Amino acid sequence: MININNKIIGNNYPCFITFEAGPTHEGLNSAKRLVKYASDAGADAIKFQILDPDRLVSDKKQMFSYGVLKNRDTGEIETIEEPLYDILSRRNLSRDEWIQIKRYCDELDIAFFATVGFDEEIKLMEDLNCHSIKIASADLNHFPLIKTAARTGMCIQLDTGMSTINEIEKAVRIIENEGNSNIIIHQCPSGYPARLEGINLNIIKTLKKTFTYPVAFSDHSPGIEMDIAAVALGANMLEKTITEDRMTRSVEHVMSIEPNMMKHFVKTVRDLEISLGNGLRIMSNEELKKRDQIRRSIFLVTPGKKGQKISDCKIDFRRPGHGISPDKLELILDCKLLRDIKKDEMLKLSDIS
Repeated sequence: MININNKIIGNNYPCFITFEAGPTHEGLNSAKRLVKYASDAGADAIKFQILDPDRLVSDKKQMFSYGVLKNRDTGEIETIEEPLYDILSRRNLSRDEWIQIKRYCDELDIAFFATVGFDEEIKLMEDLNCHSIKIASADLNHFPLIKTAARTGMCIQLDTGMSTINEIEKAVRIIENEGNSNIIIHQCPSGYPARLEGINLNIIKTLKKTFTYPVAFSDHSPGIEMDIAAVALGANMLEKTITEDRMTRSVEHVMSIEPNMMKHFVKTVRDLEISLGNGLRIMSNEELKKRDQIRRSIFLVTPGKKGQKISDCKIDFRRPGHGISPDKLELILDCKLLRDIKKDEMLKLSDIS
């Protein structure tokens, strides 16, 4: 179990809902609006991406392809390309801007996470007193970065897209060897958006069996169906990308949810958790009363005389089930009536001996 901002993440606890705004904000004001949307919707956390595109990308002309929403009504997706450097530059904020965003999150009591790529960004996370550090799928084998993050003592979230179980185990051991057991493992399908064939929701069950840590699902698909399925399969955390406008022609907007869907997303998850129950067959008082109304009891079709054996009476099985139930018939056939019973009267245990 992991404790973040006084909320427990683990089995038998509510699914922790994180809204991802890192790739979809368009600057400080946009980022703060997304924080407010996430808080108003009831999300537990919001996540960003702190990165230095000038340092991270060596080839400024390296192209990156992704889908954008071409038609809102039909859901048609168009694939476009642009330099990765340009994409990441749109997410780049100053230290002062990150301080303002974190302060705003604190005011709204919503946890602040961020994906980081360099030691300096980890230091910024420490300075901001953040709740959790995330390691991108691409950096799962970046052991120096993972070690530095683990040494902070903060919760480390591992994205595992395009990684083998063995690679995940190695990354987990790196964190554990630094004395940190605050780990969350994400199933993170690749693609923007992810192909259905690559989502592999059943890996959630595998990860839960393989590791003792909470397992999350980072959704890269449009809509909310995959998230609901993930919770049903046992995901302890969801990460869903949010945007102000899905029609924005930039990466990840196509698979995001807009402000008018955010509350619905959270409510749907919470309703599902209630519906899943606890796995035990325990009847409530309300259910017991309702059951008695629809189950059957033994009735006498014709009048019965005191001393008459039940086996000699003409009986029927009718609602409600307040009397002697049909499954008890074989046990009472040799019993005798203790009083006269009227036609169509329900037979009770107090009527026989």
